[in-house]
Amino acid sequence: MIDSDALNIPKSSFPRVVIVGGGFGGVALAKELSGKEVQVVLLDKNNYHTFQPLLYQVSTGGLEPDSIAYPIRKILQDYKNFFFRMAELQQVVREQKIVVTNIGELSYDHLVIAVGSETNFFGNIEIEKNGMAMKSIPQSLNLRSMILENFEQALLTDNLHERDALMNFVIVGGGPTGVELAGALAEIKKGILPKDYPDLDTRRAQINLIQSGDRILKEMSEKASEKAEDFLESLGVQIWKNTRVTDYDGKKVSTKTKLEFEAATLVWAAGVKGVSIKGLDAENFLVPGNRIKVNEFNQVVGDSNIYAIGDIACIQSDTTPYGHPMMAQPAIQQGTHLGENLVRLFDNKAMQPFKYKDKGSMATVGRNKAVVDLKKYRFQGVFAWFVWMFVHLFFLIGFRNRMVVFINWVYNYIRFDREARLIIRPYQRDYSKFNEPRTSKKEV
Repeated sequence: MIDSDALNIPKSSFPRVVIVGGGFGGVALAKELSGKEVQVVLLDKNNYHTFQPLLYQVSTGGLEPDSIAYPIRKILQDYKNFFFRMAELQQVVREQKIVVTNIGELSYDHLVIAVGSETNFFGNIEIEKNGMAMKSIPQSLNLRSMILENFEQALLTDNLHERDALMNFVIVGGGPTGVELAGALAEIKKGILPKDYPDLDTRRAQINLIQSGDRILKEMSEKASEKAEDFLESLGVQIWKNTRVTDYDGKKVSTKTKLEFEAATLVWAAGVKGVSIKGLDAENFLVPGNRIKVNEFNQVVGDSNIYAIGDIACIQSDTTPYGHPMMAQPAIQQGTHLGENLVRLFDNKAMQPFKYKDKGSMATVGRNKAVVDLKKYRFQGVFAWFVWMFVHLFFLIGFRNRMVVFINWVYNYIRFDREARLIIRPYQRDYSKFNEPRTSKKEV
């Protein structure tokens, strides 16, 4: 074990709350505890908070990464008794009430797990090795580089078959991430590629969206699904429903229906799972999707001093047998509510059960095209697009980020352009975590 002094957190007479994860839930909890008689330590492997709903715009050159990221230290700088350490959680030792990180150990009075989720490849090693994920800023920058590198390579080959494969994009998963990415790529094909690559027949570029079910945006209303499909098809996106991808070797996409695609790029947006945590990975702690079982107070089942919020947490009930949606709103609401409950606990008052307030869902498909499902109203088209933009601007952290994103959107709208299509670092696949060749044909 590493010496705990490495974290250099001072002792305090206040109870210590350790928050692991600087995402939506962790930040909401930290804000709620500001000004209270409590010592808060926030741990995250990055020194910034990421606004994940706009990662696809980084991948497609619409935004630079610093416009959707915000320094965690700046979020906490005006709060007393708050400490941030850039550290990666390695283990939770429940019996000793300590967390083990890559920079040392730290004791806690109350521990909050808010580490979020990661891409779920459902055990298919070949897809994980050769496909692209889009859950973090580095992954989005990798995807941006790969997209641009493919077109640069397409210019250099005389093999028509190879050229078509380099310009063929397969997106697996018809949820909001897949739909928004498909729409953005379609707009690039239509408005930007012909100007950037006049000596390349970019009309042959294809964007394929593959969905295992019978409709895209299945968590939204049928009207929203139908309209989103119409929008995508009007942009030239080919939608393949009731199609399950079974394998991808870096060149060929195989499906259960024997349909095949020759493509140099496969983006996997077909699911997420909770991040594994040593010490909380026993079967009695988890539910399908690798999420941690918590009660109505967000306490981990079997340990009243450990809590979980956001994507990693699963509150099961008759109305939510699989837990709440793995999206920003449940995480924000759980973080705020847990902060209120911890204050009640410190004041020797009874905690209140969490009740999720569904504020609706939305997805943008492209310029002037979006779908919005609210509790009482559902609408699509231009007005929905403006609502989508307003909501995303509102939840961005930091005035500068809001202004930069707004100005970029206005510029892109007027000029029909995406200025951030830069290959800052050439993308190289990293196979180091796949030490031995393994093959999994597990159906997804």
